[in-house]
Amino acid sequence: MILFLTSSPCQDGDSHIDPQNHFVKNLKRTIPSHARVLFITAAPDDPGFSDYCASSMYASLESCGLIFKSLACLDRRNAAEARTLIDQSDFIILGGGHVPTQNRWLNELAIAGQLKSFHGVIMGISAGSMNCAQSVYAQPEEPGESIDPNYRRFLPGLGLTQTNILPHYQKVRHFTLDGRRLIEDITAEDSTGHCFYAFPDGSYLLQENGRETIYGECWKICDGQISQVCKAGECLTL
Repeated sequence: MILFLTSSPCQDGDSHIDPQNHFVKNLKRTIPSHARVLFITAAPDDPGFSDYCASSMYASLESCGLIFKSLACLDRRNAAEARTLIDQSDFIILGGGHVPTQNRWLNELAIAGQLKSFHGVIMGISAGSMNCAQSVYAQPEEPGESIDPNYRRFLPGLGLTQTNILPHYQKVRHFTLDGRRLIEDITAEDSTGHCFYAFPDGSYLLQENGRETIYGECWKICDGQISQVCKAGECLTL
C-alpha cells in the first residue's frame, strides 16, 4: 500500500491539483493508469455533498493528466457493498469533513480491517488524512467542542500510520475557539506525550516502502512546543 496524507490536494479556492512539492509527479508515479477510483465520504448521510466532492476531486485529478477507468462513491446508500467496492479499487480517496463524524462512519463499516488486504494507493484529504492514524487526534474545530467534557479528542483510527497530521495550518494557526487560541492554547496542550505534524495546503506525507516522508512546509507540535521542521520545496524523512 502507498499512502498520501494531504492537507488538501488543491489550494483554497482553486480546483486544480497543486503540483508543488512534487505532488503531481508522485501521484503519476504511483497510481496505475486506468485505475478504478473509490471515494469514501466523510458525510455518509449527505449524498449531494458526497457526490459533489467525489466528482470534483475525480475531475481535478484527471485535469492533471491522470487517466482513470471508473469512479465509485461509498456512502450510506451502498454501505453494504463496502467490501466489494474496496476489493475492486486501485485508488482510494478518503474525503475531508468533520473528523469525529467520519471516524464513526469508518468504524461502523470496519474499514480498518477491510484495508488490510488492500495493495493500491490511498489518498487522505484533511479529515480523511487524520483518520488514517492508529490513534486519531480529533482536534476540536466546532464551537463548544473544546469545552465539552464529553468530547473525545483521541479516537481509534484506520491504523495505516502512527503519524498524526493537522491540516490547513495556514488557515487555522491564528484561529480562536471557545475563547482560546486553537494552536497555542488547545492543540499544544493536547500534545503533551504526543507529536502532531501541522501541514498547510500543498504539503503532504508520503508513506512508501515502509518509509514516511514529509514534502513541503510542516510544523511539529510536541509536548507543548511548536517548531518548523520542513520548508517549502524540501522533504523530511521521519
